[in-house]
Amino acid sequence: MHDKELQELIEKIKGYAPNADIDLVKKAYYLGKKAHEGQFRKSGEPYFIHPLAVANILADMELDIETIAAGILHDVVEDTDYTYEDIEKEFSQEIANLVDGVTKLGQIKYQSKEETQAENLRKMFMAMAKDIRVILIKLADRLHNMRTLKFMPPEKAKSKAKETLEIYGGIANRLGISKIKWELEDLALRYIDPDGYYELVEKVAKKRSQREEYIKKVLSILDEKLKSVNIPYNVYGRPKHFYSIYSKMKNKDKGFEEIYDLTAVRIIVDNVKDCYAVLGMVHTLWKPIPGRFKDYIAMPKPNMYQSLHTTVIGPDGEPVEIQIRTKEMHQIAEYGIAAHWKYKEGKTQDTRQNVEEKLQWLRQMMEWEKDLKDPQEFLDALKDDVFSSQVYVFTPRGDVIELPAGATPIDFAYRVHTNVGNKCVGAKIDGRIVPIDYKLQNGNIVEILTSSNSNGPSRDWINIVKTPNAKSRIRQWFKKERREENIERGNLILEKEFKKYNIPAKEACIEKYLGQVAKKFNQQTVEDLIATIGYGGIMASQVVPKVRELYEKEVKKTKKEQEVNAVEDLKNHNLTDSEYKKKRKNTSQGVTVKGLDNILVRFAKCCNPLPGDEIVGYVTKGRGVAVHRKDCPNANVNGDFFKNRLLEVEWCNSESSRFEAEIQIKGVDRKGIINDITHAVAVEKVGFNGINARKGKEGIINVNLLIEVDNIDELNLLMKKIKSIPGIEDVYRVIN
Repeated sequence: MHDKELQELIEKIKGYAPNADIDLVKKAYYLGKKAHEGQFRKSGEPYFIHPLAVANILADMELDIETIAAGILHDVVEDTDYTYEDIEKEFSQEIANLVDGVTKLGQIKYQSKEETQAENLRKMFMAMAKDIRVILIKLADRLHNMRTLKFMPPEKAKSKAKETLEIYGGIANRLGISKIKWELEDLALRYIDPDGYYELVEKVAKKRSQREEYIKKVLSILDEKLKSVNIPYNVYGRPKHFYSIYSKMKNKDKGFEEIYDLTAVRIIVDNVKDCYAVLGMVHTLWKPIPGRFKDYIAMPKPNMYQSLHTTVIGPDGEPVEIQIRTKEMHQIAEYGIAAHWKYKEGKTQDTRQNVEEKLQWLRQMMEWEKDLKDPQEFLDALKDDVFSSQVYVFTPRGDVIELPAGATPIDFAYRVHTNVGNKCVGAKIDGRIVPIDYKLQNGNIVEILTSSNSNGPSRDWINIVKTPNAKSRIRQWFKKERREENIERGNLILEKEFKKYNIPAKEACIEKYLGQVAKKFNQQTVEDLIATIGYGGIMASQVVPKVRELYEKEVKKTKKEQEVNAVEDLKNHNLTDSEYKKKRKNTSQGVTVKGLDNILVRFAKCCNPLPGDEIVGYVTKGRGVAVHRKDCPNANVNGDFFKNRLLEVEWCNSESSRFEAEIQIKGVDRKGIINDITHAVAVEKVGFNGINARKGKEGIINVNLLIEVDNIDELNLLMKKIKSIPGIEDVYRVIN
C-alpha cells in the first residue's frame, strides 16, 4: 500500500476495532480520491485532504466503519458527478443515506441566504432523525472547516464562525459531544471577536505557570488522600476553554482577574459508589462553597452528561472546582451520543433503543418544524431550542422536565401532553398559584390546573410561550377548532396588508393570484391559505408581496398593450374627438408633433423643458403627448418601454407662450441675500411663481425659485445675474 494517509487511518481504526471491515474503508478512500481529483481547497491543497480529515475525526471518536466510509464520501454527491444511486450501488443504502443526509440542497434556488440555510438544516435534521450518525459526520465536517477557516475572506469567515457558534456548537452540546463543542466554540470565537480572543489567550498564558503550580499542589494532596482510602483513581487538571472564560466575563460582567476557576481538577473512578465516597473525602479536606455543588449523577443533563461538581476553598484559600465521575461517564461526557455509536461487535438492539430515548428533543423538534414556513422563524426557533440555557423543573410525581430558560407553565403543560396544554386554565408553582406567564426556575414543582369546560388556548399564548413545540400545538388548535373565525380574521389581516401596497383586494384577479400563491405555501385552496393566515401559521407579509408581484406584472402587461394601441390611434389621427378638445387649452403650446396635427401636448413637470432645449415626445394614455428634455432621467429613449411610444417633436414659434422653470441657489446665509435674489428676478422682468428658502449646515442657505421665461436663453441670463450676487456659490436648473 502506497497511500500513507490511508495506512494511518487504518491503523487508527484497528486500534479500537481490530476485526473491522477495512476493505470498505479502502474502497471509499480510492473512490473519493478519484472523484475529487483536480479539485482544490481555498488553501490551494488538494480537496481530498478534507474528507480524509473528516474520516480521521470520526475515527478519533471510535465510530463504526459505515460512518467512517460515509465521512470519506460525504462531499462526493454534492461536488462531483457521482449520484446517490452510484453510492448505493457501490456500497450500500445505509452509506448512501448517510452521504445524502449531509449533502446540501444544491439543485434548488431559494430567494435568500436565510431560506437556503434553513432548508439545508431542515433536510439535515430530517436525516438526523432517521440516523443520528448524519450529524456526527456533519460536526466532523464543520470542525475541519473551522480548523482551516483562515483561508476564507474575513467577512465570510466571521459569518461561518457565527453560524457555527449559534447552531453547530449548540447541537454538539445537546448531543453531549463536549470534545467537539469546546473546539468549535474556541475556533468560532477567534473569528467573531479576534481582539477579545487573543487578549484572553495572552492573559491565560501569563497566569498559566501560577495556575499549574497551584493545581500540582491540589493534585498532590488529593493523590496522597486517595491512596490512603484505597480507591482506584485517575486525577488530573483540566484547563478551562477560552470561550467558557469569555462567556463568563461577558454574561456576568466580570474582569479576567475575577474569574477564579480557570482550571478544574477531574477525578476518574471505577463506579458510582466511589464517586460519592471521593466527594465526601474532598469535603473533609476543604470546605465546599455554598450553592456550588451539582449532582449530575442523580439528575443527568438531557445530553446524558453525568458527573459530580463541587467548588471548594482549596489550599492557600483559593477556590478550585473538582469534577468526579466514572470512566464510562467520562467517555459519554467527551463523546455524548457518539459514545453509543462506538464500534462494537455484536451491537445490540438495546444500544439503538438507548440512542432513540436520548433523542427525544430531536423528535419534538421535527414535529414543530413542519409548522414553521418562514425560514427566519425556523432558524430563530432552532437556535433557541439547541443553544439556549435550560431550566429543570419537576412534575408533582417527581419526574424531571427540561425546558429552555424563560419557559412558562404553558410550555410545561404542552410538554406533558397536547390536551393538558389545550385544557390549561392556570398553574401552581411549589403549591402557590402563579400567572400563566410566570418564568419557571430550576427546581420548581409545577402543577397544571385544567378544566373540561375550557374554551381552549388564547391567541395571546403564542406571544407568551417560549418553546416552538407549544407554539406549534396552539396554532394547530386554532387551525382545527376555529376555521370560520380564522377565515374571517385572515381576510381582515390580508385586506389591511393589501392596503399598504395599494392593491385593490376585492378585484376578481386577486383571488386568482392568491390561488397561485397558496400552492407555493402547500395550501390546497385560497380558503385554506386565508385560514392559515388567520391562526398565524403563515404571515400576511409573506403572502402579499408575492400577490403584488403577480398583480403588477399583469397591470404592466395591460398598460403596455394600451400604450401600443394609443400610439396606433395617434398615428391614425383618431385623437381629435370632443373629449380631447375639452382637455386642450392650446393645441401646439410651442411644440409640433412630426406627422400629426391637432394633438394634445403637455410639458413634463419632472424637467420643465424650455425652447432651446433638446426635446423628445412620447405617448401617454388619455393625456396626449408628453414632452421631456432629452437628458431627463424619466425619458429613457434607449429603453424598450419607450421605443413603441416615441414620437419626434420640435419647437415652433409661439409668442404668446411662456414656460415654467425651477432653479436652485446655494449661498452664504447673510442678511439681505433673499432681497438681492428677488430684486434680480424683478429687474429681468421674469415671471415669478414661487420661492422656498431653507437654512442648511454651516451657515449655508438653499433657495428654490419657480419662474416663467420665454426660452432657455432668458433663463441662462437670469442665472448668470444671480450668480454675480455677493455670497452666491452656485445656481443650477432643477430636474425633479
